[in-house]
Amino acid sequence: MIAVGVGLSRIMAHPMADIVRRNNVRVAGSGRQPLMLAHGFGCDQRMWRLLAPAFESDYRVVLFDYVGLGRSDLAAYRPDRYASLDGYAQDVLDICDALALDDVIFVGHSVSSMIGMLAAIRQPDRFAHLVMIGPSPRYLNDDGYVGGFERRDIDALLQMMDANYVAWAHFLAPIVMANPERPELADELEQTFCSTDPGVARRFAHATFFADNRSDLARSSVPALILQCSDDAIAPDAVGEYMQRHLPHGTLRRMRATGHCPQISNPDETIGLIKEYLAEHASTNGHARD
Repeated sequence: MIAVGVGLSRIMAHPMADIVRRNNVRVAGSGRQPLMLAHGFGCDQRMWRLLAPAFESDYRVVLFDYVGLGRSDLAAYRPDRYASLDGYAQDVLDICDALALDDVIFVGHSVSSMIGMLAAIRQPDRFAHLVMIGPSPRYLNDDGYVGGFERRDIDALLQMMDANYVAWAHFLAPIVMANPERPELADELEQTFCSTDPGVARRFAHATFFADNRSDLARSSVPALILQCSDDAIAPDAVGEYMQRHLPHGTLRRMRATGHCPQISNPDETIGLIKEYLAEHASTNGHARD
């Protein structure tokens, strides 16, 4: 866990402190530009523990938990707000407001890639870059579109969550992690899934797997790095290729890392690609303009 910095301590006396507490916000680093790390479905900010320290010397690293996950304030959870990804995007913008963040580099894992994009569409001038790790604008297959899942696949997963949440976590974690030679990684993810309230996880799963953000891609004006993992059962290669074709100002990089969580399975490659992209685009300040 990254310790609370002096700057955040001052924020805690501000009226916006409720948001900082609500989302369990943690800030560290000696840089000025914010680098915001957003975890994926069923996870929390601990998923960034191997990546975050590599950026602390150059950036103001901001970690948080979405409401209902990790050490966020479960009492603040509202099923109607979080019935769609828009509610999670509002969490991102609320945190930016509370900490007065601008020129933000937003790093989103999995569904947080779309959450960050939705936030940037609402307030594009607040964001400098998006980094999307394993993004997918739609998980369901459609005519002429390969998302990786049929409707019956998602329905079966949701039914498993309802029937036996622990069994669901045990089944899904190794599929997501996809590093069978390192079973401890899947075990960790399974434990993270199991630490989440099943009702919250069920609603987040529905909001995630039935979202369709394909039409939103063209509305995004913020430069973006798309990191496509190898052998990713959640966001297969075809999805990364679709993102590159339809996301303006998008840069696709294919990874050697396998599975859906490279920040855990191969943090060195993940860190290297993000740093390389940011160095190449250091002159790009704010959202892209034609």
